[in-house]
Amino acid sequence: MAGRPVTTLAHLRRFAVARSLFPPTTLERTFEMLGFVQADPIRAPARAQDLTLRHRVNDYRAGDLERRYAQLPIEEDVFINYGFVTRGLHGLMHPRFEAARWNRSQRKRVDAILEFVRSRGTVHPREVDAYFAHGTVTNYWGGVSKATTHLLEAMHYFGLLRVVRREVGTRVYGPQQVRPARCAREHVPASVDALVDVVVRKYAPLPSRSLSMVIARLRYAAPQWQGELKAALTRARQRLARARIGGIDWYWPPEEMPRSSIPADRAFLLAPFDPIVWDRLRFELLWQWAYRFEAYTPAGKRVRGYYALPLLWRDRIIGWGNLTVEDGRLQPEFGFISGAPPRDRRFRRALDEELEKIGSFLGLGGGNGRSGKANLRRPS
Repeated sequence: MAGRPVTTLAHLRRFAVARSLFPPTTLERTFEMLGFVQADPIRAPARAQDLTLRHRVNDYRAGDLERRYAQLPIEEDVFINYGFVTRGLHGLMHPRFEAARWNRSQRKRVDAILEFVRSRGTVHPREVDAYFAHGTVTNYWGGVSKATTHLLEAMHYFGLLRVVRREVGTRVYGPQQVRPARCAREHVPASVDALVDVVVRKYAPLPSRSLSMVIARLRYAAPQWQGELKAALTRARQRLARARIGGIDWYWPPEEMPRSSIPADRAFLLAPFDPIVWDRLRFELLWQWAYRFEAYTPAGKRVRGYYALPLLWRDRIIGWGNLTVEDGRLQPEFGFISGAPPRDRRFRRALDEELEKIGSFLGLGGGNGRSGKANLRRPS
């Protein structure tokens, strides 16, 4: 049911939830609507990309994206983070090759590896390393990686290779079959604006600071156009729909006519990288609560848990849940911002329904929908 236009923070929250948690559809259609799904290797109890898609894809099961990847019109690539993008978005971001900075020796290795991959069709990194045995290099995280693996990742990023599938989580590469033509100089502003449209469509409504942040992060999507992003931000502020609420300018796609709908009696456990959660500044502004991802926080310093999933009830974030699977059964534990769960029986039913859905998503047997013991700790 439609209500008043978006004029208050409560209206804005409802708009943010309604536009992101759209009615479930097919996996391909969901990608068309999102454009990009962020990936993360941690499985607790499933990977972030699966946890994001399960709310938005009919009958989605953990691992469906990886199982169906080769048949879908998508690519693994870097957008504002690493993940999965539509072919249309992939074409917008490339060619990046002109941004590569390889010296003569590196260029020689690139050419040799590319010839090897083309001759084999698909390659596992260990095959390339065994053939070339280039040694080791220091990677981004400060550890030591095989030099060939490092170079394969760079060749993938710059558009010479694509990920054709994964084997036990490891990327298997093939040659990039389609090489996008270089964008004519006069068309660059429109192409950059198209990238802005994708990121705004996914994360809107965006406060002004977040709009600046996501546009700046497009330097990863299109490093060849990094110098164009300041002008793109100026254009975005002029053409996007906008409302000033609580002294902050909020932006969303100009074609959308936001209305404040009445929230349904639904509970959602959201991934840390879900579009509703990802922008921590926006999250805190909308729900007056600071969520922190603690997987990389020392265990003794964690407040909410290793992989706490924000808990959305209707249009409010009311707490978080940690989910584990023991002996084939889902073991949930909850914490609530107020210190206690809502007393409304409809909340208990909605939470039980959400846990039943998670059990099915994980392929667990019956009886996994019980909500378990609530963790009543107050957040510090």
